[in-house]
Amino acid sequence: MATTVQYYFAPQSPWTYLGHLRFWDIARKHGAAIEVLPVDLGGKVFPISGGLPLGKRAPQRQAYRLVELKRFADYLHAPLNLQPKYFPVSGDDAAKLIIAVDQQDGTHAAMHITDAVLRAVWVEERNIADEAVLAALLKERELPARRIEDAQSQAVAERYDANTQRAIEAGVFGAPSYVIDGEIFWGQDRLDFVDRRL
Repeated sequence: MATTVQYYFAPQSPWTYLGHLRFWDIARKHGAAIEVLPVDLGGKVFPISGGLPLGKRAPQRQAYRLVELKRFADYLHAPLNLQPKYFPVSGDDAAKLIIAVDQQDGTHAAMHITDAVLRAVWVEERNIADEAVLAALLKERELPARRIEDAQSQAVAERYDANTQRAIEAGVFGAPSYVIDGEIFWGQDRLDFVDRRL
């Protein structure tokens, strides 16, 4: 039976962006299954875990974050706008869209639309809180336009809340977090450990 990785993330997270395709490659290499679990990080996880939204962090932490993002982007040869036009941005609608795609089209499609959402923020400077942008991303990834409506369903809202509660119960406090058999690997810079664990 394939090992399953619970993949907790916020769809507007630059660290999730930097790790997303690498994580997907690692999971495929090992034949691991992925549970795609977007969560409400800033609104519900941070208040419980002691995290702070970016704007409320100390200036030193904010400055160092930019240094680290540039370091990793350069090292990974990943295009990245350090201070994109649409950030900070609410990730709720994008998270719900990813959940709707996961429910209707499966994990592979959910990972694809997650990649599109992350790139929209960090490479393309598009507003993922804008429904028209999300609709365009679906079209670009050849996914059904009706997923926008599906994303507004009660079932999706409940799943988003359930994902977030699962993250809290699992001890997740930041994004991305990869959980394998109860063991947390926090951050895209821990993917080497995920690789070894799998």
